[in-house]
Amino acid sequence: MALRNIVEEGDPILRKHCREVDEVNDRIRMILDDMVETMREANGVGLAAPQIGIIRRMFVANPDPESGEAYYFVNPEIEYLEGSQESEEGCLSVPGCMGLVERPEKVKIKGLGRDGQEQEYTFEGFPAIVICHEFDHLEGILYTDKAKEMYEITNNEGQEE
Repeated sequence: MALRNIVEEGDPILRKHCREVDEVNDRIRMILDDMVETMREANGVGLAAPQIGIIRRMFVANPDPESGEAYYFVNPEIEYLEGSQESEEGCLSVPGCMGLVERPEKVKIKGLGRDGQEQEYTFEGFPAIVICHEFDHLEGILYTDKAKEMYEITNNEGQEE
């Protein structure tokens, strides 16, 4: 595994619609493992492929930081969204800023896992925010596009993603 450089806002790669992954093979698994290591090293709870310069439909997430469990999503699809919640979000690609964003309270998502097998999960509350935030990256959308308010922070405390 290796740490990857995180692409920051202003880089056009973050605005691209990602292409599907053809096959979950050893190379894809290596990238996913690198993404988890990079996410954890940066104290994030999610990381999408375009954030490390790869325009493919995949992301990793640790929406329950206390559990430490990483989820892998390749070619994810949102099955349904339900409810609404407002929260403060940050992003590893937008350092030093936070924003108030409205997201669904509940999300059901399916896609391929690290092993290439179909998987499906339902997330609620904070985990739903993380999943929706990461999915947006695959569409070329940053949380700053959806934020009702933006403000600068003086340290990395409170960064969500």
